[in-house]
Amino acid sequence: MSYGQGGPQSQWDPWKPNSQQPWSSGGDDGTPDWAALAEASETRTKRRKLLFIGGGALATVAVGTAVAMAVVSANGGDDPQAGPSNLPASASVPGSGSAEPSFEPTSAPPPLDPKDFISSAKKDTAPLSPVTLFPGTRLTMGDTVYRKGATADTTNCASAVGGNLPKVLTANGCTRLIRASYAKDGIAVTVGVAVFDTEAQATKARTEAGSKKSLVHSLPGKGIKNFCDAAICRTTTNAYGRYAYFTISGFTNGKNVTTKDTKVFGAGDDLAQFAFNQIHRRGEAQASAAANHQ
Repeated sequence: MSYGQGGPQSQWDPWKPNSQQPWSSGGDDGTPDWAALAEASETRTKRRKLLFIGGGALATVAVGTAVAMAVVSANGGDDPQAGPSNLPASASVPGSGSAEPSFEPTSAPPPLDPKDFISSAKKDTAPLSPVTLFPGTRLTMGDTVYRKGATADTTNCASAVGGNLPKVLTANGCTRLIRASYAKDGIAVTVGVAVFDTEAQATKARTEAGSKKSLVHSLPGKGIKNFCDAAICRTTTNAYGRYAYFTISGFTNGKNVTTKDTKVFGAGDDLAQFAFNQIHRRGEAQASAAANHQ
């Protein structure tokens, strides 16, 4: 079918494939209508611009929507000022709960009693001699310094004591008697420590001996003259653990001791205290050694 001038013509749609382009309606010489082509080209360009602008706006809206959705998703729909809501509950956050860590109750073992170690020969096994019991060459008690004299050590306890003490020590099983003498300003003191196997034996010996009817023999030598051979002297008796200890104190010039001679009494008390201290230190040393091996 052919179309003549004035007859029906197909309208050219630049966006429709295979549509017929318009030609000049005034002639059929095959020359393109350049004005129509230019107008059509301008129309296409405008439509492309509109499409690009519209597409960009839609893309912007889409991105904005996605971002908004992401924010809502992160906030869980809560108030943005409320902070993140995806933290664990406070009870499950370490350190936030009120529960305290629990531990099994423990207790340190009680300290060892030094007296336990000097109350029985089975435990009291540290070396014992005049040197360990009466060390050094001088003794300082408070402001008073005593010079050490002779020492003695015997297993025949009765041979170194007088009065009723030989009988008492023998009856209660005395195994050893260690003596040492100290002097200051014309006053001398001999201290004697009697050793037993048990605390009960030492306590009984002290009770039976008393302080007036029993005495340890004075020990002269090493710069200390004879004393208390015939003169009246002051004596003491006591016990601690498995040890009984005795003192005799007087003047080196043979003068009798009276109740007014406070320096003699003080010297005897100092040596009795020193004997007790040394026995107690012996117990402390053994208790400490045993505690370190537990």
